[in-house]
Amino acid sequence: MFGLNEAEWAAVALSLRVSLVATACSLPLAIAVAAVLARGRFPGRSLLDALVHLPLVMPPVVTGYLLLVLFGRRGLIGEWLYDYFGVVIAFRWTGAALAAAVMAFPLMVRAIRLSFESEDPGLRAAAATLGAPPLSVFMRVSLPLAWPGIVAGAVLAFAKALGEFGATITFVSSIPGETQTLALSIYNQMQVPGGEHRLWPMVLLAATLSLLALLISEWLVRLHRRQDAG
Repeated sequence: MFGLNEAEWAAVALSLRVSLVATACSLPLAIAVAAVLARGRFPGRSLLDALVHLPLVMPPVVTGYLLLVLFGRRGLIGEWLYDYFGVVIAFRWTGAALAAAVMAFPLMVRAIRLSFESEDPGLRAAAATLGAPPLSVFMRVSLPLAWPGIVAGAVLAFAKALGEFGATITFVSSIPGETQTLALSIYNQMQVPGGEHRLWPMVLLAATLSLLALLISEWLVRLHRRQDAG
């Protein structure tokens, strides 16, 4: 199917792995940040909002370079991770997941935040008057109501991570079998003379994966609404 060779299927598998890890690891933080931005009123809120959305407006290659400065082998954080834990992130698939998570994080936060902001505050107030502590109100009222936004945010982040290119190639390069995702494989094939015939199968597969993610998201949201209606 799709006529891909072994190396190209390896790039597809790596892309799925990177996207899933990036989405799963950043989702709890995205929910927390979205809740703070939706309801919090504190000094520096606007600055936090700007920092969260900075990767959307900053050139991806700049984001990748900053990640290299911070998490490279001799970076501010990367050197500490290597010296104390033996962990290397730059030029590893984990670095690709980190780059994808950073680039996708703003989209996830925005979708979840909009869901929190559309929530009826009366429901939280009713739960509080019944004696539920704030954490219980958040877990039992706010999160279930925000479920469609959380799903939408996670899917948007997954799709963005699947197609991430600029920050990834800057931070972890394009190493076959280690950091070469589907997007990087497509780019590399474009640099090969006569390699155009290999592009369409990978392009079609990338489009198919993105479409499937959106369809699954829509199905989950509709299922949740049916359960609520029932």
